[in-house]
Amino acid sequence: MKRTASLALLFFALSQTSLWAQYQSAVSENLAKTITAAELEQHARTLASPEFEGRETGTEGQRKAAGYLESVFESYGLPKVGSDGSYLQKISFLAENWENISVQLNGETLRNFQDFYAWPSANTNVEKLAGQEVLFLGYGIDTEKYSDYAGANVAGKSILIYSGEPFGKDSISAVTGKRGPSEWTQNWRLKVRAAKKHGASAVFIIDPDFKANVMEVRKAVLSSRMLLGWGEEPEKWHANSYFISSETARKIVGPQLKTVAKARKKIQKKGRNQPPVVLPCTFEIAQKKRVRQLTGSNVLGFIEGTDPVLKNEILVVTAHYDHLGKRGEDIYFGADDNASGTSAVLEIAEAFLEAKKQGIGPRRSVLCMLVSGEEKGLLGSQYYAENPVFPLASTIANVNVDMIGRQDEKHKDNPDYIYVIGADRLSSELHEINETANSTYSKLELDYTYNAEDDPNRYYYRSDHYNFAEKGIPAIFYFSGTHVDYHGVGDTADKLNFGKMEKVARLVFHTSWELANRDKRIVVDKKLEVKP
Repeated sequence: MKRTASLALLFFALSQTSLWAQYQSAVSENLAKTITAAELEQHARTLASPEFEGRETGTEGQRKAAGYLESVFESYGLPKVGSDGSYLQKISFLAENWENISVQLNGETLRNFQDFYAWPSANTNVEKLAGQEVLFLGYGIDTEKYSDYAGANVAGKSILIYSGEPFGKDSISAVTGKRGPSEWTQNWRLKVRAAKKHGASAVFIIDPDFKANVMEVRKAVLSSRMLLGWGEEPEKWHANSYFISSETARKIVGPQLKTVAKARKKIQKKGRNQPPVVLPCTFEIAQKKRVRQLTGSNVLGFIEGTDPVLKNEILVVTAHYDHLGKRGEDIYFGADDNASGTSAVLEIAEAFLEAKKQGIGPRRSVLCMLVSGEEKGLLGSQYYAENPVFPLASTIANVNVDMIGRQDEKHKDNPDYIYVIGADRLSSELHEINETANSTYSKLELDYTYNAEDDPNRYYYRSDHYNFAEKGIPAIFYFSGTHVDYHGVGDTADKLNFGKMEKVARLVFHTSWELANRDKRIVVDKKLEVKP
């Protein structure tokens, strides 16, 4: 009797499990039906309209697009979780390069990247700096325990210093009294800040690894790429600074070479600063920077989970809404890239919200985030990954949608496909979840061509999901490939296949729904691949 009862209970439990699975499947399918080609078309045509002028980051067109996305989230009744009680996470993108820089020493013109290098971000414009006394000032360090500035007057003067810090016996630092380098070795900006504090106008820093460092510095300084941040405010915090080769240092020191070498040895031996050495040289500096600063914003649509415990875990669904803007009178509308993905995320957010209204989930919280700065180097998603609104430790996965409205040459006769990239790079479960969702509901052709580790296009590293993957967060990227209008003026809304967009967006939702509702968060069971 007991065995029969146990079997009955087992069969009942299995039937209940089966019924529950069927119920969940029906829920997911019904919610996915709220994602329609008509609504996707409405969003995409609006975002890719002439009014938004191609949505280039930092332009009025991008701000109008962000305003539109805010209005959609507000119409959904979503909470404002962004900056200053808004839907926005505000970002600054900055590029600083030299327009011109000239350094003359004893009447000789020094060669940039051969005799010296200087970081534009840490320097200010100089019309002409000349006729100043130059002092050798040890290592340019200023702490309570050790200070090269003690007893020295450097106001209105320039200084020559060594990089690093003085070490005595057993590699004991004169700065900390402990073995090993301190922050004064690891962060040269502390030295130019100290120089600024004491009134010095310019700092020449002897770089013992000049040849090795100058190649990387040259690449960074000459790059046109934008970086995150508001800038270092060098006019407020930094004395102008120049890293110089040992050969250039000898020209500055001149006949005082033995005196300088002797002073350095005393510093290292005694662990105390030495009086400054006046150097018999003349120099003239003139420099001007080219600064480009843009402000952008990520737009945040947050749907809080319904499970008391699981709601503290976050699924992030992303698409970038920026594009290339205008070139003269030509507008780069960016309908496929990426009004298509942005429209999908808006519809997915609405589907999750509908579930919440019906009291059926999602169990975990979902952040539907439209990011800017993608076309400038994935900067919006990078900013979020470095300044998350919700803890990355609680972020279970990223689902990224970038270009899903067209078809490439390979699939010209079959629009019902999508490239899937990255799903199995960190989590085999994520790959399996998407495969199951597709076989159960969407039945698209899943093409993994661009997921190959040796893919020469390197798409795995070229969209916003990678900034999450780099932090160890499993990520999946949906992409329909490039076409003749990619990054061209012909990428217009009339060429989008809204039926295809509906099918792909529903697949994205089904995968996201499973991620947001399963009992356990997906497991990271693969090693992180660092960007080569």
